Amino acid sequence: MTEPTPATAPLSNWAYLRYRANRDVGAALVWFKAHWRESRLFRIGASAVGAFLVLWIAVFVWLASDLPEAEALLTYETPLPTVVRGYDGEIVHSYARERRVQLQYADFPQQLIEAYLSAEDKTFFSHGGIDFFGTAGAVIDYLNPARTGRAVGGSTITQQVAKNLLLGDEYSVTRKLKEMILAGRIEQVLSKQEILELYLNEIPLGRRSFGVQAASRAYFDKDVDDLELHEAAFLAILPKAPERYGRKGQEQAALERRNFVLDQMEANGFISGSERRAAAAKPLGLVTQRRERSVDAGYFLEEVRRELIERFGETAEEGANSVYAGGLWVRTSLDPQMQLAARDALRDGLLRYHGGRAWSGPIATIDVSEGNWAGQLASSPLGISYRNWRVGVVTRRSGSSARIGFSDGNEAPLYGLPDRLKAGDVIAASPSGNGWQVRTLPEAQGALVVESAQSGRVLAMQGGFDHRLSDFNRATQAKRQPGSTIKPFVYAAGLDSGMTPSTQIDNNRFCYYQGANLGEKCIRGGPGSGGQHPMRYGLEQSQNIMTVQIGMTAGMPNVVREIDKLGIGKFPAYPSTALGAGETTLLKMVGAYSALANHGRLNPSTLIDYVQDRRGKVLWRADNRECRGCNMAKWDGKPMPRFGVRGTQAMDPRTAFQVMHMLRGAVSRGTATVLNPLGLPLFGKTGTTTGPKDVWFIGGTQQYVAGAYVGFDQPRNMGGYAYGGTIAAPIIKSLIEKTRKKWSDLPPVAPQGVRMVRVDRRSGKRVFDGWPTDDPKSAIIWEAFKPDTEPERYTRQDEIAARRNEILALIRAGRQNAESAVVDTTEETDGVIEEQVGGND
Repeated sequence: MTEPTPATAPLSNWAYLRYRANRDVGAALVWFKAHWRESRLFRIGASAVGAFLVLWIAVFVWLASDLPEAEALLTYETPLPTVVRGYDGEIVHSYARERRVQLQYADFPQQLIEAYLSAEDKTFFSHGGIDFFGTAGAVIDYLNPARTGRAVGGSTITQQVAKNLLLGDEYSVTRKLKEMILAGRIEQVLSKQEILELYLNEIPLGRRSFGVQAASRAYFDKDVDDLELHEAAFLAILPKAPERYGRKGQEQAALERRNFVLDQMEANGFISGSERRAAAAKPLGLVTQRRERSVDAGYFLEEVRRELIERFGETAEEGANSVYAGGLWVRTSLDPQMQLAARDALRDGLLRYHGGRAWSGPIATIDVSEGNWAGQLASSPLGISYRNWRVGVVTRRSGSSARIGFSDGNEAPLYGLPDRLKAGDVIAASPSGNGWQVRTLPEAQGALVVESAQSGRVLAMQGGFDHRLSDFNRATQAKRQPGSTIKPFVYAAGLDSGMTPSTQIDNNRFCYYQGANLGEKCIRGGPGSGGQHPMRYGLEQSQNIMTVQIGMTAGMPNVVREIDKLGIGKFPAYPSTALGAGETTLLKMVGAYSALANHGRLNPSTLIDYVQDRRGKVLWRADNRECRGCNMAKWDGKPMPRFGVRGTQAMDPRTAFQVMHMLRGAVSRGTATVLNPLGLPLFGKTGTTTGPKDVWFIGGTQQYVAGAYVGFDQPRNMGGYAYGGTIAAPIIKSLIEKTRKKWSDLPPVAPQGVRMVRVDRRSGKRVFDGWPTDDPKSAIIWEAFKPDTEPERYTRQDEIAARRNEILALIRAGRQNAESAVVDTTEETDGVIEEQVGGND
């Protein structure tokens, strides 16, 4: 049987195609061989074409061998800044070295997309990644000998994505070829919408902005969906020259280019002629200064930034969730209203203390002889946000006249010249007539912290006068002696050892043997304060002798253990510790006082509530309590599941309440009476260290606790008139006045096991025939006792004895009025340090 031939049998489609290919290829080979033998010119041309093809294949293999994978774009993460929110969820700041905001394709307005297509790549949705006509034009321009600078474009949007995300901005022919190869690969991996989304999010557009949303905020202070037609067209011109068209002096060039884009949009059918003419008639409308979405909370935010960097890293190389590339969403406990009130209260307090003192000197100095002072000033981090003050540099000083210059290059006359002022001094100044007036910054510094007593969440933190002048955070980094603010924890140790608020403590003198070299050291009570007094009196009036007596009776090891448990620090078990001779930070002290208000439960002081990644997944949270049963599919009929109690029980809750209750007397009639007019159930304690070198106040309610201190960064004497009650407590008063609606008037709630008993305030004895009144000087008060520790009944004989003791104390004071109860304040660590004679603070 014979095989079917093409002439005798029908062929299948595949067989027919194979037959035609063999026939045509065979014919072509016959033709090629014939011309190769017969024509020398044909042989030369064929050899050249073959060599070109071999060379092209070799170049393609060489270029494509080390190209990045286009598939990497499938998992590409745009480097995004970290966004910080306050306690209410509102944005308060962002950590960014570049302006970047990521949007989805659906978020881009259609008119903005059309503007970019008209300006950059009108055939984007029809080509396969390369515009061959545009590329040919770019090659011709590149070869043009008359060209100056870079050749014209020719890159499609896909090629620009390849350049920006995978190749870099190297200017060469090989980069262009690689760009084309990658563009083809990208078109196979991503859809047109995905490519355009990457492009519009990543394109550099000047003013440190990447992507159209960031550029829209930078140039117009608007979101993209609020842009008008002429504004969208302006953004579309920026890829050609991102650092040019937004500059001063380039307005005409920008208008011409913008109007060209509008013409192209009309030609492409995206807009009508009337729309084009209306948009072309409008000015550029660029903003020179955008509204910053940031609260003036530099110290707080810098503390948050440090914590985030420590936990997640700073740059993309250090982790996918880094601070400057990971796109984190950070919820903090910052209360903007409380923060601004804290800032203003501390500043006002520092300026009050500085008073009419002389000019404190320049902030810094720069060299103005070279004439580039404006650039030096602009590149420095120095600034100030206080009223209408500005930071400038003295550019010239001649006798009683001088001029000041600012970072924008402007100069003006300067008045109120201190004798020490000279050219090159960087100073603070405020407007005055046709010039500027020299302003004096306070030399003393300080800090203020506000914390939620029940959770430990820090609501406000001001670590100095202005973080632009000094980023040293005195709330967390400055270690200072706490002075009398440590006393409540000495009294807590006394209460735990069996004492009560009514226990009588001797306030005449205390002697302590300090060793063979130092011998015995004695301190005496101030005039009128000697004799026996209830424990409450010692805390309200900040009596040093009574405090040391309590500490020694309770045992100093127990005292320092109490201090350590509350997170204040590890202090030595010396009598001086009872008077605040150790060192700690303001934040730690505020945390310890919060434990007093929180029935002895200590919560870590936190600034960050939780951290989410760019997709909303929670990476870390401060409150890591479990809630068992919270996610059950169906209610089981049992009581509602609840979170467990926060914090650790660092102190007996009854002891904590007793101390807090006694500290309310310090506000009512003790060393912090400046706060009494506020009418709040405040507790607190003042402190004034040896010198005095630091003045303190810490206190608040069961809701909020606030603390402040003032002192020089290099500790030195603040003056004999400096007390915690006159300098620090008024700062807290100002804070509360500015945020009064946030503070509750409700009285504190006592824990179980506390009995409120009426006692005589002077003797501590129990009374039955009278009631406490609202008068701070009332003889009868409510006192807090643990069960079975209530004092005996107060009698008439007790009243006579108390009066006799008062008269005897006055007689002794008259005899000793020339004596001084000065205490040795040498560097000996085991000496008794008394911060105020008689314990006035």
